[in-house]
Amino acid sequence: LRLVAVVRAVLEGEKAAVLKRDHHLPLSFHRRQEELKFSLGLQRLQHRVCEIKALQDEGPGRDGAMQSPVAPRELPTLILEAVKELEAAKQQVLKRIQIWKRQQQLAGNGAIFEENLAPLQKRCENLVEVYFQLQQQVMAASTELGPELLPRLLERLNEVLSSLVKR
Repeated sequence: LRLVAVVRAVLEGEKAAVLKRDHHLPLSFHRRQEELKFSLGLQRLQHRVCEIKALQDEGPGRDGAMQSPVAPRELPTLILEAVKELEAAKQQVLKRIQIWKRQQQLAGNGAIFEENLAPLQKRCENLVEVYFQLQQQVMAASTELGPELLPRLLERLNEVLSSLVKR
């Protein structure tokens, strides 16, 4: 982990130096950076869903001396973190949709417009896939979440899907 931290610090330093030297990087660089951020967030979210599933698979009979890496955390905490990450990923997708809509408007005035919707569609499909996995895990953990937390989580999850479909 130290090696990763050192490499990350070096790369961030190099990025800062490049940005200082070249004030304006090409649009393709920013678009690629955004894609990488989204895919990293999506991978983190998928990992979180796998942690929830593993914790649920351990069952209610687990004892405090478990060797599992997810044992110290409680299931409701993991689910809340996953929902928060899902909402953050949704915001990234909605931001990208808004940018695409604006570019489409500007194309009416003669601006260059890339009509390829495949990357945006892929983002939406991946996010909806994770949404359904997370919703299944929430429903499977309904007894552990309690009567006050479950409706709030389901409402937040439904808001994510609703906003994606509406936009």
